[in-house]
Amino acid sequence: MTSKFNKHVLASLVAAAAVACAAGPAFAAAPMAKTPAPGYFRVMLGNFEITPLSDGTVDLPVDQLLHQKPEQTRAELAKSFLKVPLETSDNAYLVNTGSKLVLIDTGAGALFGPTLGKLVANLKAAGYQPEQVDEIYITHFHGDHVGGLASNGQAVFPNAIVRAAKHEADFWLSEEVMNKAPADKKGYFQAAQGVLAPYVKAGKLQTFDGDVELVPGVRANTGHGHTPGHTTYTVESQGQKLVLIGDLIHVAGVQMAHPEVTIGFDSDEKTAAAERKKTFDAAAKGGYLIGGAHLQFPGMGHLRTEGKGYRYVPVNFTQMR
Repeated sequence: MTSKFNKHVLASLVAAAAVACAAGPAFAAAPMAKTPAPGYFRVMLGNFEITPLSDGTVDLPVDQLLHQKPEQTRAELAKSFLKVPLETSDNAYLVNTGSKLVLIDTGAGALFGPTLGKLVANLKAAGYQPEQVDEIYITHFHGDHVGGLASNGQAVFPNAIVRAAKHEADFWLSEEVMNKAPADKKGYFQAAQGVLAPYVKAGKLQTFDGDVELVPGVRANTGHGHTPGHTTYTVESQGQKLVLIGDLIHVAGVQMAHPEVTIGFDSDEKTAAAERKKTFDAAAKGGYLIGGAHLQFPGMGHLRTEGKGYRYVPVNFTQMR
């Protein structure tokens, strides 16, 4: 029986080898593509279409930026199989209400090097053109959120109105405030003023005060702390809700469990931490979605309270059936 079995196995191997030879040589040395899929995601929120857009990623030395001991940051990240420098997403969100196409933040453009600045390519891959964007809402004027507004001095979104909190615009677009800023901070002002200049010149920068509905279903909410006029945006349709939180959080692997930890980018650490807790508590209680600029792309999910912090539950992949 064993002899018959061995003969059968040998015959099978010989046959397999013959098939392989007949098929020709294997091409195991094919070059690696080294590119991901297009950086967009799509989900419906009631009657609204939400398209998260990736501007790319940037490596950040978060153990040096977060306000806790560096070894503690590294240990917390290791629990999520992460390390420093941390590859950090930079996300924006396209909201199609059916009557308006609204882009919330614009990525970094050319301000932060070759690993960012991919928003327009991903916008096009998602089936849209920059000329179709009606309005752009800015969470704050840091370069990785406004840098994509302009390229070579020209508006990237030529038909769009740009809206932002008055306090934010007054701060970053002020020559007087810039002149009083420390030397290492002046670049923030210059970058913001440069990319917003085409819209200011065309009369397409509009500011608002406080909490206000900008178009039906999209509302601005004050969220100061990270910057003087940092703003979050609430999108609602058919009883479903999404809050786009901008930079209320940067390092989910640390700050979800320890929301009291702030980061060096915050202009007012105490207020930023309080705003994060208020917004996150409401999201966890209400069970609605959040979308974060620096949550791992597509940066959307739910929150649950867990101990003294939160657990982030990313959205499930959907084909929008």
